[in-house]
Amino acid sequence: MASAARQGHRSAESPSETTTRLRRVRPDVSPPDPALSWSAHPAPEGRPFVTFGQPEGYDAHARPRPLGGRLGPQAVAAAVCLVLGMGLVTGAVTGSWLAGDSGDGGERSAFTEAAELWHSVPVDELFPPTVQGQGAGPGSADRTWTRIAVAPDGDCAKALDPLLDKVLAPVGCRRLLRATYADATRSHVTTVGLLFTRGDAAAMTALKARFEKEHLAERTDLVPLPYARKGTVAEGFGARQRAAWTVSVLTDAPVVVYAVSGWADGRTVDTPEPAGRALESGADSAPAQAGLGHEARGLADRVERALRKNVGPPTEQPS
Repeated sequence: MASAARQGHRSAESPSETTTRLRRVRPDVSPPDPALSWSAHPAPEGRPFVTFGQPEGYDAHARPRPLGGRLGPQAVAAAVCLVLGMGLVTGAVTGSWLAGDSGDGGERSAFTEAAELWHSVPVDELFPPTVQGQGAGPGSADRTWTRIAVAPDGDCAKALDPLLDKVLAPVGCRRLLRATYADATRSHVTTVGLLFTRGDAAAMTALKARFEKEHLAERTDLVPLPYARKGTVAEGFGARQRAAWTVSVLTDAPVVVYAVSGWADGRTVDTPEPAGRALESGADSAPAQAGLGHEARGLADRVERALRKNVGPPTEQPS
């Protein structure tokens, strides 16, 4: 009972009495810091400073492990793949910018491919030996043209009148291909040209806009020159024999397509007429009545179509 009374007496001790008693029994033990007591008043700053332990997770065997530890092999591999993938994407985008790529790879490659057709496509594909013109003649009559001469490919020197050469100068002249055809009656001759320029898509678009705005394709001082070869029915087809012509500036390929027609007998023409005007209803000029406008337009259209077949689906309607 006395022991119980002593225990009850001790349980009722105040903190100061407990401290005094402990000092008597264990003088080498330091008293507890009052500041760490739950009943201690908070610091003047307001909130107590609290630290958190490192969070734990579980491994594949359900054993606790710190979440902030070393990454496993799979996590490291995933991180490496992510970094490499981002590097490849960034490099591709940077390369695209440096190369001036607009982002539309299909258009750019088609335009670039068209620029090389002058030496990568056989002449028979660009200028077929025989061209069928279904409905291309006056009154929608069918026409057939036979190739009688092919000019050696070269630059535009002496192949264009000086003024037309000046108009085309902003896009430059990479290569000029020409061929001359005769109709089935061998009474009409027509030279078709494919002028491969050095211009990009923007330059070709600007040139086409200028042709349309200033009506350059209708000016009689900008008529293309024909190609005549001795020993053929086109032998007498010179500058003064030009009767009708057409010029088309493409924007999906660095090419200017043209055609100029005349009589095979060498007769001269005082004023050549644009093919578009010769095709108008009621046109009564000699070139219009002879169907020379149809000759120039019909052959130019079909040579342009042959060109497009080697590039891809057409995005422009033939002129």
